[in-house]
Amino acid sequence: MPTKRISVVLLARSLEVGGAERQLVGLARGLRERGHLVKIVLFYRRGALLADLEGSGIPIVDLRKAGRWDIVRFLLRGAVALRRERPQIIYSFLGGANLVACAIRPFVRGSRFVWSIRASNMDLDSYDWVRRLAYRLECRLSRTPDLIIANSSAGAAHSVGNGFAHDRIVVIPNGIDTDRFKPDPGRRAAQRSAWGLRGNQIAVGLVARLDPMKGHKIFLKAAQLAGSKNPEMRFFCVGSGPQMQSLELIADELGLGDRLVFTGESEPVAALNALDIACSSSLWGEGFSNSIAEAMACGLPCIVTDVGDSGQIVGATGTVVPPGSATAIANAILRQAESLASHRADEPRARIIENFSMSMMVENTLQAFHEQLGL
Repeated sequence: MPTKRISVVLLARSLEVGGAERQLVGLARGLRERGHLVKIVLFYRRGALLADLEGSGIPIVDLRKAGRWDIVRFLLRGAVALRRERPQIIYSFLGGANLVACAIRPFVRGSRFVWSIRASNMDLDSYDWVRRLAYRLECRLSRTPDLIIANSSAGAAHSVGNGFAHDRIVVIPNGIDTDRFKPDPGRRAAQRSAWGLRGNQIAVGLVARLDPMKGHKIFLKAAQLAGSKNPEMRFFCVGSGPQMQSLELIADELGLGDRLVFTGESEPVAALNALDIACSSSLWGEGFSNSIAEAMACGLPCIVTDVGDSGQIVGATGTVVPPGSATAIANAILRQAESLASHRADEPRARIIENFSMSMMVENTLQAFHEQLGL
């Protein structure tokens, strides 16, 4: 691996808890630890993940965006800030940041621009017109960056199918902090007690923001089907989002009662350790599922829909079912519950350590910077 020191700015909307944001923080820390110059530039200086950077020595620049329609002044502040930094690389995370980087590029000479792709086959009809317009612009402008990093093969293929330049895309899977995400009996006992779980109850969870792409409605129906066959099962939706009220109504209509808990935002390591089985019921849009890889790092058996690279992540350690089928998920949950006694937590964890560690992601990113950008 080349050791030449490089300067990198990581550009993102905020550091709210999310898969892309956790990857940004992990990459920033990894680059810094390897002696590279790293700064983070945010539209809004906010988010729980800011705490993860305390004491890291990584500067954070706040562009103080005033809202959705604060565009011209915000872009001017961004151009001034990035011209002042003059990094070798400006690496933007998610579509909004990609477009901002594109708008600022004419004013920042000498920097190489890198976009990220974090999703696949998005159903944009489920989102507002701004999101749809932004993606169409991203497709049209996809020859602007010098390099595009996709975190999944599915995301790369989908983007190429929508007009992205295939010769500028490299696939670098996400990295998981396996020192943080690991089996922890103490946290398991504490969180299960907080959730009111008895020792013989099987906790099945979906850890994801409450977003249409995540398929919570399918998970709730699967919970009803599986729970009717095994009364010792309890189900948990870990996360928050705009669908909370509608999903609570669906849960009531399905008669799930106290068998289902919406936990809201929870500390992810504690929540995953409290579970016995992790599910991903995504319908579309999944690139690399952090929540599934983190669950595997905690030793959990995982049931995933065949969306994005989820099947590649779990490999032989998990179960892959078609998207949109509550029956298939319920049957997989019941089969997995029957084999929990023989489940070996070291197998899914070993797969993450060997294939998707944070160190591997950082090293692969540096390799792409050197090989693709000639730095």
